[in-house]
Amino acid sequence: MKKFLKIIGIVLLIFIAILIAIPFVLESKVDTIVQNYADENLNANLSFDDISLSLISSFPKAEISVDNLKITNRAPFEGETLATAKSLSFEMGVMQLLQGTEEPLEVNEIIANELLLVLKTNKTGAVNYDIVKESESETTPTDTENSSGFSFDIDNYELNNSAFTYIDDTSNITFYLSEINHNGTGIFSGGKSELDTNTEANITFAMDSTEYLSNNSIKLDALIDLDLEQQKYTFRENTGYINALPLEFEGFVQLVEAGQQIDISFKNPEASFKDFLAIIPKTYAKNVENVNTTGNFTVNGIVKGLVSDDTIPTLDINLNSDNASFKFPDLPKSVRNISIDASVKNTTGNVDDTFVNINKLNFQVDEDVFKSEASIKNLTKNMLVAAKLDGVLNLANITKAYPVELENELSGILKGNIDTSFDMNAIETNAYQRIKNVGSVSISDFIFSSEDIVNPIQINKANLTFKPGTVSLNSFDALTGTSDFSATGSINNLLGFLLSDKKLEGNFNLNSNRFALSDFMVEDETATETSNKTTSDAESLKIPDFLDCTITAHANTVVYDNLNLKNVKGQLIIKDQNANLKNMTTDIFNGQLGINGNVSTKSDKPAFDVKLGMQNFDISQSFNDLEMLKALAPIAKILQGKLNSTIDVSGFLDESFSPDLTTMSGSALAEILTNKVDANNSPLLTSLDSKLDFIDFDQLDLKDVKTNLSFDNGQVSVKPFTLNYKDIPIEVSGSHSFSNTMNYSAVLQVPAKYLGSEVNRLIGKIDDNEVNNLTVPVTANIGGTFASPNIKTDLTSGVTNLTKQLIEIEKQKLIGQGKDKVKDLLSGLAGGNDNTTKTDSTATMTEADSTKQENKDKIKEGVGNILGGLLGGKKNNKKEADSTDM
Repeated sequence: MKKFLKIIGIVLLIFIAILIAIPFVLESKVDTIVQNYADENLNANLSFDDISLSLISSFPKAEISVDNLKITNRAPFEGETLATAKSLSFEMGVMQLLQGTEEPLEVNEIIANELLLVLKTNKTGAVNYDIVKESESETTPTDTENSSGFSFDIDNYELNNSAFTYIDDTSNITFYLSEINHNGTGIFSGGKSELDTNTEANITFAMDSTEYLSNNSIKLDALIDLDLEQQKYTFRENTGYINALPLEFEGFVQLVEAGQQIDISFKNPEASFKDFLAIIPKTYAKNVENVNTTGNFTVNGIVKGLVSDDTIPTLDINLNSDNASFKFPDLPKSVRNISIDASVKNTTGNVDDTFVNINKLNFQVDEDVFKSEASIKNLTKNMLVAAKLDGVLNLANITKAYPVELENELSGILKGNIDTSFDMNAIETNAYQRIKNVGSVSISDFIFSSEDIVNPIQINKANLTFKPGTVSLNSFDALTGTSDFSATGSINNLLGFLLSDKKLEGNFNLNSNRFALSDFMVEDETATETSNKTTSDAESLKIPDFLDCTITAHANTVVYDNLNLKNVKGQLIIKDQNANLKNMTTDIFNGQLGINGNVSTKSDKPAFDVKLGMQNFDISQSFNDLEMLKALAPIAKILQGKLNSTIDVSGFLDESFSPDLTTMSGSALAEILTNKVDANNSPLLTSLDSKLDFIDFDQLDLKDVKTNLSFDNGQVSVKPFTLNYKDIPIEVSGSHSFSNTMNYSAVLQVPAKYLGSEVNRLIGKIDDNEVNNLTVPVTANIGGTFASPNIKTDLTSGVTNLTKQLIEIEKQKLIGQGKDKVKDLLSGLAGGNDNTTKTDSTATMTEADSTKQENKDKIKEGVGNILGGLLGGKKNNKKEADSTDM
């Protein structure tokens, strides 16, 4: 006995050793089997990270696991992923592994984890899942006994945390199943068998951009009879759930040559109205278990017919409810007198003949009754809609009666009585003649907020009248922040705006007593956490992208930054986030401003390109309060009077919707209507006055002064223009930066009589009126800044030239009157009639040279006296300063 047990132990050890060793021997063979199968049968690329083989844990069966499986398409879906799986495991008999690769394998169990499958049909009709190569047996008979492949005799299969996507570009259909957990047990290899399955998933279905199911939860416990010979699958003892709505169904699906033959009927097992609430996605319905309901709700349907390339099954699906109500336990309001009579039908099998009838959808909240009915036909092509709405709805009661979480709190009373009929193509192509709207809608005490505005808009009242082809805005009265505005007008495509991505088209007349731009750009200081503010403080005003309209506006006061614009009138043409301003006028700075141009917020940074016309502006006030004018001409703020100007300017706007001065470029023409200057408030004029004491800058004549300037890259260039002080013309030109750095020159044509007593004494010796016309050009080069100027003047050359002119004039007058006379005058001009300057014809060259040098010294002394008069003015120590300067 002991010997027998020893032999048994040795056999068991050997057998265990063989089981441990086999995987290492056969793993390469399994890899070869899988890869050979893919190469021989798939028109796609198959890859995986690892294949492992286990014999011990699943003995007497073998388990093969594949990690990170991936199937990638070839043309015409080159490079796109058809399927991926984190892991796939197969279970089969151990002896299956010992067969040749040419013999079929029998698989007993399949488990897939995180399987992702994407099926596509492109616009040409090609599909990405047709990856199985055509069998050579279709053209050349082969020995089927030697063919390779898999035979499925499955006891169990599972899909865990998987997803399925179907996209059909030919019919514009998208279908998604996510979070799929499915398992089933049964035998597939027999002629007839039974399959017991359990399925949970979330479903989304959309067609022609309309989403009919949105992440709805579904469950299915199905017992299915399999007739593999007839390819018929019969459902019995089946219960499914859409969200929490239970449905019992029965019938069959059979594969036939033309497609799939379907005959299935379904109904809800109970008749409680709570079943209707269960249809609504949990995100919006929350927990319906504790909701109190009255009344009934039934849903039933029959789907019967052939699914093929040309047909769909006939449909007869009905929803009904009568005198129902519901109330959530935590909410104060109930919804009652609910009546529903709706159906989805197709009697021909032609998909285009599917239609939806909502014969009745009525309800009451408090005392507000709302009634509606509608029909929708031609669902898959140019959808035809006819509807009637009639009732009153207090919007604030929506969240008091139903636990829906809205982004913004609703309030206001909505009243409507509308009959409408239209086709979707008419909306998309703006064929207004095919859009039939009759009736009216009004709303009062409504609060509206949006991503395009910061402060909520309180609509006190609005009234619209619907007529075929147009909607009339009879009244619109609203508040936001500190602003008020009212409007009337017409809307061309209200349904296109509400039902599709069309823009709101129309013409409006807008009136306001006070319109503050800050109410639309920054958070109202009095706003609270419930203010419905939807944009961040860093965002600037954006022209709403949904507007395509013309607005004729009039506002008594428009507040823009620190400016109060009065009596604002004009027209705005808004399209593609661009506002075209036409003939805008406003009263400001005791004058009038006209604006034409464009403002665009389409780019990240708002841009503007406008032409400004200024008439009778108060110069001092406008150049103190308007940053743009202050940058263009900082010195103008010292002027007292009026200004006319035209400015062409473009650039960008900052977050406060004010011009970004560093980006501005353009040109300006200005006309000054004034003769008053406050020189004491200008460091520049004060500094000039100290250099040129013969000018009193408070008495500059600025009447009718005109100047041209251009600006770009923060630099202002001024074309030469002329000012007048008594009989002294002053030509000014140069440039400055927006940071106030100056580079200017002022050229003064100074009459000789203003150049001091010494010059006047010299002029007095020449008895000729022509001398009074002599001028000296004096140039003042101005640098530094307006607050701290740096001024340099050059008077020496001017006075020297004046002296030469005086000498030349008298010399020319006396030519021909004798050398002695000329010498006397020259000597007198130089400093007096000294006898030492006279000579005769017998004088020696030495004496002549001595006399000439003496005359030069006296001229030099005279010139020095003149410079002293210019630089020192009426100072008592004038001569000493002159001597030092020379």
